[in-house]
Amino acid sequence: MASEGDRSIASVLGDIVGNVQQIIRAEVRLAKVEVGEEIARAGRGGVIAAAGVLFCAMALGFVLLAAVYALTLVWPAWAAALTVGVAVGVIGAVCIRAGVAHLKQVSLAPPKTVATLQENIQWAKTRAR
Repeated sequence: MASEGDRSIASVLGDIVGNVQQIIRAEVRLAKVEVGEEIARAGRGGVIAAAGVLFCAMALGFVLLAAVYALTLVWPAWAAALTVGVAVGVIGAVCIRAGVAHLKQVSLAPPKTVATLQENIQWAKTRAR
């Protein structure tokens, strides 16, 4: 059997190409797993939040109806409904803005994969010299 120093250049290059292919495949698998985990986390949170929003919307509808009825005791019905509608619109706008800001914090870029790819590129550069 040939020693490590007796290997041909073609054999060494073939091993390097094979190793690079394995590294790339591993990085792709890691990226898929990381992205899948983030999507699953976001999906579970979205379903739970949607259920909560549905129940809160129904409860809020009844509370707002009660507020309109209460205000009709001191204002005309149109003024009471308008006041409640404007207040709910302002609250809704604030909630939408907060929700969008929260969604912007979700990252689908796989940080581990990016870090290991950078390490692999650096390794390849040092080996190429």
